[in-house]
Amino acid sequence: MKVVYLDNNATTQVAPEVLEAILPYFHDFYGNPSSMHAFGGQIGAHIRTAREQVASLLGAHPDEIIFTSCGTESDNAAIRSALYADPEKRHIVTSRVEHPAVRALCAQLSGQGYRITELAVDKDGRLDMEQYEQSLTPDTVLASLMWANNETGVIFPVEKAAAIAREKGILFHTDAVQAAGKIPIDMGKNTIDMLSISGHKLHAPKGIAALYVRKGTKFSPVMVGGHQERGRRGGTENTPSIIGLGKACELARQNLSQENTQVKKLRDRLETALLNAIPKSRINGDTEHRLPNTTNISFEFVEGEGILLMLDLYGICASSGSACTSGSLQPSHVLRAMGVPFTMAHGSIRFSLSIYNTDEDVDMVIEKLPPIIERLRSMSPYWTGDK
Repeated sequence: MKVVYLDNNATTQVAPEVLEAILPYFHDFYGNPSSMHAFGGQIGAHIRTAREQVASLLGAHPDEIIFTSCGTESDNAAIRSALYADPEKRHIVTSRVEHPAVRALCAQLSGQGYRITELAVDKDGRLDMEQYEQSLTPDTVLASLMWANNETGVIFPVEKAAAIAREKGILFHTDAVQAAGKIPIDMGKNTIDMLSISGHKLHAPKGIAALYVRKGTKFSPVMVGGHQERGRRGGTENTPSIIGLGKACELARQNLSQENTQVKKLRDRLETALLNAIPKSRINGDTEHRLPNTTNISFEFVEGEGILLMLDLYGICASSGSACTSGSLQPSHVLRAMGVPFTMAHGSIRFSLSIYNTDEDVDMVIEKLPPIIERLRSMSPYWTGDK
């Protein structure tokens, strides 16, 4: 059975060029970069190249890039570093729709005496910027807002938010895990202090990520050990995956135009066809300011889990929300924060595309999903058939 993979916000396939770049570092170039001998020492040059490739995607300086194990580690490192750097301040500003990597940490910190302000979003998932500015106080140590939402694709005005924080002397971090490689990012044109990305969201392997830390920003490492990453993150380098992340960032930079033309066109065709074919359906989130690859659609009076199980019978892979919260039967916290009606929130499906998707993939979903919804609704005591 052909797999139609439309769950790229959960994870992506490793690009063929990335796999090719990685393989020699498992066998031919397996030395430790910290070794004194030339065989190990030569690896350091390849890691420097990868660091330059990551920095280039972000419009940053290579020295501002710290390699980590995942987006969650990058988010945790940024937030905890800010707390270590200014321990007298006890207030953090974030949003109600952040990824669990930020939201769960803030909940933990709340139990340790920190005051957490979670900003509201409107019905389209947009931030209340007036509330944001009013929430920043002399006691605020950090504002952490995602660049793009993983469930709806809605893009936050983080560059504006960072500028407001800078004026008040407050550090600003953004989780850009979903944004990197899909929309242009240029750290030379904003005042964001720290930024997280993750390799497996842009066709690199799982288990590798990066944290951008602007020059001059106080940074206290969370992973303490050896001298690696200029003392900012201890632990022997995951050389193959670092090389892979570098290559993936190089490809992502080259493919930005394709993401915003070809991928966007496929996404738009998919959602337009589904909305026309299926009554009582709606797009969740701002349809203007969002990632080019993401659509979140609710189908009233059906369960998202049922839709996914039936799509899976045809080899179609999608999601009912964040992969990190898929074990929960509760409606998405993102959709709840947006005020999506309960009967709609439970029937939400996220389709997230990549440059590897085709017209045939979209045609498959357009063919198979409407009868699936019709069948599920026929079993619902709440469905009357009204359009």
